Amino acid sequence: MEQQYTSILLERAVTEISNLPGIGRKTALRLALHLLHQEPSATDRLADALTHLRHDVKHCRLCHNISDTELCPICASGRRDASLVCVVENIQDVMAIENTQQYSGLYHVLGGLISPMDGVGPSQIEIDSLVERVRQTLTATANDDCTAIQEVILALSSTMEGDTTAFYINRRLAETGVKVSVIARGISVGNELEYTDELTLGRSILNRIPFDG
Repeated sequence: MEQQYTSILLERAVTEISNLPGIGRKTALRLALHLLHQEPSATDRLADALTHLRHDVKHCRLCHNISDTELCPICASGRRDASLVCVVENIQDVMAIENTQQYSGLYHVLGGLISPMDGVGPSQIEIDSLVERVRQTLTATANDDCTAIQEVILALSSTMEGDTTAFYINRRLAETGVKVSVIARGISVGNELEYTDELTLGRSILNRIPFDG
């Protein structure tokens, strides 16, 4: 039975909140009522944070991770190993790997995986920019301008889409001569990277193996 609302404003809030992933209308109503019982300043802070998140957040021009600046803190850090680039599907995967504290290199966020069934091809994710990034460092290194990327680690989910994407990237990078490796299969086939426990994920990165196609 459709929930009856005594306030159009409340109904509107519930509708918008329920559009978030994993939140049904009952949960959305509970959250809306919670906000309604808070001090107005608390709701204003939440609204302000969401507004700034949507309008002011940037994507790093180098790795495509989210950032407040043109270059994210990881890419800008002089303490990271610039010869290593870990390729991941999304921003959540960066956070998962960082939480292991077992990796000190840089990242490249694809923003998705190749999935013909979903209409996602290689040109719709950040593969071209990865290949160009590797090429540029190799060229720049010849002029002593920067550190060359020596290894690309494919840290993609053990799914058909992840394997297809890894195979395609390996083929694209073959001409550059850079080493391509894949995280060890300590992660169950079919599992998403972001849901893997930190210990298993950390060991998978440390025990990575050459990509054999």
